[in-house]
Amino acid sequence: MEQQLRFYKGLAKQYPTIASAATEIINLQAILNLPKGTEHFITDVHGEYLQFRHILRNASGAIRRKIDDVFGPTLRTEEKKELAALIYYPQEKLEQIITREKDIEEWYQITIHRLIRLARSAASKYTRSKVRKAIDPDFAYVIEELMTGRPDEADQEAYYNEIIHSVITTDRAKEMIVACADLIRRMVVDHLHVVGDIYDRGPSPHLIMDALMKHHSVDIQWGNHDVLWMGAAAGSRPCICNVIRIAARYGNLSTLEEGYGINLLPLAKLAIEYYGDDPCTCFREHSAYKHMEKDQHLTLDTSLEEKMHKAITIIQFKIEGQMILAHPEFEMQDRLLLDKIDLKKGTVRIDGVDYPMKDCLFPTLDTAHPYQLTVQEQEVIDQIQQSFVHCEKLQQHIRFLYSHGSLYKVYNGNLLYHGCIPLTKDGEFLQVKLFGKKYAGRALYDVLDSYARKGYYASDTREKQRGQEILWYLWENPNSPVFGKEKMATFERYFLEEPSLHVEPKNPYYHMLNDEKMADAVLKEFGLSGADAHIVNGHIPVEAKAGESPVKCNGKLLIIDGGLSKAYQPKTGIAGYTLIYNSYGLVLAAHEPFTSVAKAVEQGSDIHSDRILVQQVTKRKRVADTDTGKELAETVADLEGLLDAYRTGLIQEGRN
Repeated sequence: MEQQLRFYKGLAKQYPTIASAATEIINLQAILNLPKGTEHFITDVHGEYLQFRHILRNASGAIRRKIDDVFGPTLRTEEKKELAALIYYPQEKLEQIITREKDIEEWYQITIHRLIRLARSAASKYTRSKVRKAIDPDFAYVIEELMTGRPDEADQEAYYNEIIHSVITTDRAKEMIVACADLIRRMVVDHLHVVGDIYDRGPSPHLIMDALMKHHSVDIQWGNHDVLWMGAAAGSRPCICNVIRIAARYGNLSTLEEGYGINLLPLAKLAIEYYGDDPCTCFREHSAYKHMEKDQHLTLDTSLEEKMHKAITIIQFKIEGQMILAHPEFEMQDRLLLDKIDLKKGTVRIDGVDYPMKDCLFPTLDTAHPYQLTVQEQEVIDQIQQSFVHCEKLQQHIRFLYSHGSLYKVYNGNLLYHGCIPLTKDGEFLQVKLFGKKYAGRALYDVLDSYARKGYYASDTREKQRGQEILWYLWENPNSPVFGKEKMATFERYFLEEPSLHVEPKNPYYHMLNDEKMADAVLKEFGLSGADAHIVNGHIPVEAKAGESPVKCNGKLLIIDGGLSKAYQPKTGIAGYTLIYNSYGLVLAAHEPFTSVAKAVEQGSDIHSDRILVQQVTKRKRVADTDTGKELAETVADLEGLLDAYRTGLIQEGRN
């Protein structure tokens, strides 16, 4: 009782009277009965900024559906397409329209009316306070007046129309249209989930991170490529090597140099010194952009890139070898291959078999000490490590990944993660040993998440080192939930022709994606059950062109990676899946490849191509049905207790 009294006295400081407490109860109860906000799920963005931006702007078709709901048959299809394009790209679309419209003032009048109707509909599930905060301050009064006005009533019609007329005559129509479009996009989606892999393969992950940092409400579930960059920013040398190697492999060294200002000149000098006459044929670029003009995305000569690619790859194998030798408990001894090379024969021995190598030019390899860096290699990695650790823009982005991210998230009855839950062949949660203790299922995720944070933030040197080792472990260990394969066959893919050696066998989880019992067990492990519980999974490209469905386990498991990255599109046949979860249910959207902003503006073309209804609720979900609603309901209960304390005289008004 004494503890409860102290709690109410603390609460009374915020609500010092019966009136203030009662008013807040009324406000919260009203919010609980509003429809739940729309959640937008996207995954495996892989640096594809333009397509990512377009998906955010069209809300995976939610804006077009809102236009259909509001205007129905009263607008032609072409008018709806043009209105949608205006909302996606208001400034670009306005430039096009102004040059073609003969009576631009009439167009402004009609368009502002339409945008206000859309904004009113999109904002109907939110409080006026929340909507007001989302409006451009320059137009807050005007837009709010128009949204709450009734132009269909004679008393207000003239007032309503005069507001719009004044906006036009003061030459502020363009700015107001942009403000309305921004408000509609903001209101259509309340919260964004990014289910991993923002980085690598595509050219502009830094621009995606800039956009996410400006987003009004977002969470991130780290993918294997994200933890790799997190490790690199923390100073992990094997992570740094992998980041540079992948950038070189996909023709994106400019992302490091221009996007983040990482100094790669030391690596270039080493590459010229040791590999100047080496054709480096095994290190050709694999970029989906290789047919673009060079000056659009590359700043280095291609042949130099290939030499840098080889130089950092050899450094990576050496540094990773040191890590594996230092940590036998990681059970990655099969990745120690530099000491299995026979330079005279031109072969490497794997599992007792000698395989011919496509490249045997290793001028920095000491066969007596294969995992030892040369003096020059050591100097290069020292310098590059400092460049990563002291890059302010990279550090800002990685801190945002940490503050808004985690390895998994349970949110409104859904479980979100990027890779897999490590399982045995029998479908049991795999017991994984880390630093002398065993973990499985949710406990494994939790301990790995904790160590990933220590690798960046810990003040204790030993714990920080362990954390950085785990960040690399997460990248490529067979027991890592965000990797989940028996090996990462990097060496084999570069140097060996034998296709069977390129195969990376997957954790049993990936062979049980249609096993409903497995999905139920995973959901239960994370505290979820029932028809409304789902797993939202990234990391696994869905081969739509082969007829594969992203909906697994009778709708309980949703895989939303379908090839947003251009590198995957030849395999998947589409440009990715995204998921919308609104008050009526869940809808998967399949996307066609994005061509350009210009085409979207000029032709009204859209990347949204198909919708799959995953689940439609029988009763519309409200805020009370969400995690936020549960928190608000607890606050209401606390306030009701405070009211009772006031009315029984346990606490006096205004004296606490």
